[in-house]
Order: sequence, then structure tokens, then C-alpha cells
Amino acid sequence: MSKRDYYEVLGVSKGASAEDLKKAYRKKAKELHPDRNSDNPDAEAQFKEANEAYDVLKDADKKAAYDRFGHAAFDGGMGGRPGGGHPGGNGDFASAFSDVFDDLFGDFMGGGRGGGARAQRGSDLRYNLRVTLEEAFAGLQKTINVPTSVSCDECSGTGAEAGAEPTVCPTCSGMGKVRAQQGFFTVERTCPNCQGTGQKIQNPCKSCGGAGRKHKERSLSVNIPAGVETGTRIRLSGEGEAGLRGGPTGDLYIFIEVAEHPIFDREGPHLHCRVPVSMASAALGGDIEVPTIDGGRSRVKIPAGSQSGRQMRLRSKGMPGLRGGPRGDMYIELAVETPVNLTTKQKELLRDFEKLSEENNPESSSFFTKVKSFWDSMKG
Repeated sequence: MSKRDYYEVLGVSKGASAEDLKKAYRKKAKELHPDRNSDNPDAEAQFKEANEAYDVLKDADKKAAYDRFGHAAFDGGMGGRPGGGHPGGNGDFASAFSDVFDDLFGDFMGGGRGGGARAQRGSDLRYNLRVTLEEAFAGLQKTINVPTSVSCDECSGTGAEAGAEPTVCPTCSGMGKVRAQQGFFTVERTCPNCQGTGQKIQNPCKSCGGAGRKHKERSLSVNIPAGVETGTRIRLSGEGEAGLRGGPTGDLYIFIEVAEHPIFDREGPHLHCRVPVSMASAALGGDIEVPTIDGGRSRVKIPAGSQSGRQMRLRSKGMPGLRGGPRGDMYIELAVETPVNLTTKQKELLRDFEKLSEENNPESSSFFTKVKSFWDSMKG
């Protein structure tokens, strides 16, 4: 049976570009893969046919020979011509599909073919910083000490002794990865000899032991803006771990935790404060002074007859808004205190007050009299 035209197999014209050929092959490979066509007995043969076509047309020399001589370019009698012999060699699919594998998965595997040792970005770091509520209110400049990895000065981050050059890893030829053929698929994994670096260091740097980095504690000045709260994250670009083989430095992320305050409870930008008031002040009304987060005091008018739990709002006395937002409010909750350790005179005055209250409110007096009688009868 005569072979079909390779361009017809892939469904492209003779003038198709290399990119068009690759797209067409990828489409055919997905459509005809045997694993996806278990009910089609011809799928495997068509799949191999597409592999063979692409293996020829992707190679400039083989394609030129095919365009000139057709399938005869690869017959035994054409041995001296470019591409002589079987177009697929001793592994049609491995050769053809590996290019598509690179295109599909190369970015995830650390790049495509060749290239030698690849630079690696340094790791990001996290630093937990605890601040007081007053510091969160005002903002501050704070110096922190961060343990991290920095590039070795002796070897400039190469890991090799001064003047020595790392050699190409013989196992992966500098790719940093090795491939294994498993059926129709080519599987890549990190090179076990160089751990993915693509290089072997014959004379490691004595200062860093070949790592290219050294552990060091760095002092950094951090600007904490006013209005931060627990969970606020501050990013310092380029202040993380040093990269490998000249790669960029990672970032440092500072996570803020605001400590609990003995007086104020925070709810977003708002503050809550429980304020004790005397029984007399709550009954008669009057002015009291309450502390504010900025260290000052505010005068608050207490209405006569105020009860415990009553809330009053002081506008714009809360926390500043982060990044220029509006300032929050401060809410005070009254807590009426019952006097203790009364003197004899105070007790007499309270008894007189109680009698006057009964005279002014007979219904209340009648109610309490009934309650007292009920409890007396229960005791009897």
C-alpha cells in the first residue's frame, strides 16, 4: 500500500511554516492517541503515520529532500541523500513527540532543551512582627533582625573556589534534567547527579562549602504605616534569600500582629472602651473624662438617669485608616458602679433615699412589698 502524502497526513499545505506544522501535529496527536481511541483499531496506525510525517517535516534537511523526491528520498536506494533510511530512525515517536513535549511542558520543567545551568530565584521569607495598639495608631520605623541566606562573597555565588569554573554535568549534559522513554511518552526528572543545576563543582568554595550562599542575620529598617491591624502584610522586595547561580533575590513578607490593649478593644478602625461611672453621676448626670488612644483625654457629658450598658460615640477618636482612609470612631460603654464599704452616714442617706423613692413611686413600693411578703412566707 502506497504511503499518503505527509502534508495530507497532517492536514497542512506544502508551504506551511514550522509553527503551523507543530500545531497541526499536536492536534493530530491528541485526536489519534491510542489511549483516547480504544474503540478504533486504526487509531494506532494513524497515530504512527502522523508521527512519521512530523518527524520528517520538522527537520529542514529531511523536509527539503521530501519536497524534492517525495517518499523515495527515504528508500534504501537513496542512502546518500539527506535523510536517507527510515524517516523515523529507531524511535519515530520519541523524536517527534519530544519537541511537542518541550513546547507543552518545558516551562514547568525548568525550560526547554540545552541551556546549561539555570539561575534560580531565592526563596521568599516571612517575619512575624508584634506591635502595640499605640504603635499601630501612630505608625513607626522599626529595626528588625532577619536570619537569611546571602550570596557568598568569596565565590560570588558560584559555589566554586576562586578562579575555578564549574564543569558541565556529564549525566545531563548541562540540562539539569534527564529523560526516560516510557511507551509513547517521554518522562523528565531532575538530574540525580547535579540536582538540577546542570553543573558539577570540582573545587568547592571553602567559605560556603559549594552552596554559593551563606547564612547571615541582617538588620533591616521597616516602615510600619499608621492604621495597621493584625493580618496586615508588608512586602519588602528583594530582601529575601539570595538566588542561586546569579538568580534574583526573593522577597521578605512582614506579617503584623497587634497586641491586645488593657483598655481598648478594636473592631476594624473603631475602638471600644468600658468606662466606670458612679451611681450618683449616672443618676444625676454630669461630665466625665475618658482616655483616648493618642494619649489625650476627652470630656463626655453623661445624661441624667443613664444605665449600665449605655453606649456613646466619640467621632473620629478611633484608629486612622490604612493608606489614607477615614479615621474610625471611639465607642464608650457606661458601667454604673455600686458603692461598697459605705460609712454609717452614707448608709443612712441611702435609706432615706429609698424611703423617698417609695413615697414618690407607690406602685414600685407596692410591688417590692409583695415580693418581700412572698419571700417571708417561703421562709416560714
